[in-house]
Amino acid sequence: MLLRSPFGQIFGIRRTMSMLMMLFPALSFGAPVEAATIRDMQITENAITLAFDGMIEKASAFALVGPQRIAIDINGATPATTGSSGGLVAASRLGQFNAQTARIVLDLARPAIVSAANFGRDGRTLTLNLKPVDHVRFASAAQAGRTSFLPPLAFRAASTSVNNNRNNAVNVALPKTSPYRKPALPKTFGPNDLSLPLVVIDAGHGGHDPGAISVLDSRHEKNATLAIARAVRDALVRSGQVRVALTRDSDIFLPLPERVDIARRMKANLFISIHADSAASPQARGASIYTLSDVASDKEAARLAATENKADVISGVDLGRQSSDVQSILIDLAQRETMNMSSAFAMVLRRETASTLPYRNDFHQFANFRVLKAPDVPSVLMETGYLSNEDDARQLFSSEGQQRIGRGIAGAIQAHFARRIALASR
Repeated sequence: MLLRSPFGQIFGIRRTMSMLMMLFPALSFGAPVEAATIRDMQITENAITLAFDGMIEKASAFALVGPQRIAIDINGATPATTGSSGGLVAASRLGQFNAQTARIVLDLARPAIVSAANFGRDGRTLTLNLKPVDHVRFASAAQAGRTSFLPPLAFRAASTSVNNNRNNAVNVALPKTSPYRKPALPKTFGPNDLSLPLVVIDAGHGGHDPGAISVLDSRHEKNATLAIARAVRDALVRSGQVRVALTRDSDIFLPLPERVDIARRMKANLFISIHADSAASPQARGASIYTLSDVASDKEAARLAATENKADVISGVDLGRQSSDVQSILIDLAQRETMNMSSAFAMVLRRETASTLPYRNDFHQFANFRVLKAPDVPSVLMETGYLSNEDDARQLFSSEGQQRIGRGIAGAIQAHFARRIALASR
């Protein structure tokens, strides 16, 4: 039998892996030249081909989750064509990310990664091959970060420091690293009382991962999520009833496993990941809440049962001393209870924020997002609206709107824990 506190505290620590990213400065060849334009984009069943009217500096691609997308940055280019779709790509859009970089975002019809890249001989076309993968492989690709590609001329100039394959893709040799050291845990805000429940608020995206881009003024999702996370924290601190921590309190990048690991190491009673959505249709709007799906839960339970360090799966129970059948039962019990609590909180969250946020009719969704997979911390991922919709974007980037949303989420958190205490006292 698993013993839990009123807030469901079965905790452990899961090892995570850190990934290093190699950054290449833009290469210069004599006097500066005008930016090339992306004059055409063709999407086939499993590839995307870009055509430029001049030489670009370099290209890079990285995967994004929540929802699953591929972002392609073209340095030294401006967009001069419209989005398209086909095959693995449900929708696409182009924009000017900054003065030097055009960005293409591919909304995926199913999980896929860039498997190869091939520049034309004159460097004025780039074909990216897309390969369908499962959700686990896609999440791993998103965690790995950005892959860069250099056109032929720049590639030859840089050949002394990097190696190429026949497709002209840059193969980055990562340096050997020392054993992974877990980062310092974030500060806890609120009363200095360990008997009070602890909630960890995760502001989605950050650093080199901007998330979705606002249709109004091209502002980034990562800034809206951080502002809302801070508003939740401030409202909870004012209540004096809950302790709270933020996975990030600045514009930094955190790998997905690290966000979950923070909640587990802090013995959190609740984990909320805050995001904003985007869609091809500007009419799509409304918030939604995701919890772990049954299918994803079964796969995660099987993975946890197979882990080498059994003591790290759920705290308080050394699974290494149990038979395989008992291990599976204990993990399943812990995860099912966690999923039930997550779903119950999703209902409370919708109820407490309905006066502030419009919700989709099918507001409660089930998915296998990496941040939802802690077996012992009730977790939800909240999409606060669509940045591709003007009304949603206006609220998510206004200080007043962020404060309203923050107060609503904080109220849901307090109501959730009050209910847990009432149930435990019966």
